[in-house]
Amino acid sequence: MSLTPENVKKIADLAQLNLSKEEITQYTPQLSNILDLIEQMSQVDTNQIQPLAHPLDLAQRGRVDQVVEEDLREKFQRIAPKVQAGLYLVPKVIE
Repeated sequence: MSLTPENVKKIADLAQLNLSKEEITQYTPQLSNILDLIEQMSQVDTNQIQPLAHPLDLAQRGRVDQVVEEDLREKFQRIAPKVQAGLYLVPKVIE
């Protein structure tokens, strides 16, 4: 699929990009090559290929699930200005 400079300008306008004429001239063959590659890739028969979540068949290394920080909730609630039922009370900001 070959793009024209007018196509690239329209795409740039839709993407709200301000490209100069030199940039449009530069990007036209590059974008055409990308679209040609995508078209070529879409013609490959992938019916017999199973989808992969990851190209490598690896398992994630696990780590021990252990608590590494102490629970300071009671300490923070003791020094808070207002607390009710374990919740911090703050002044109403929006009417």
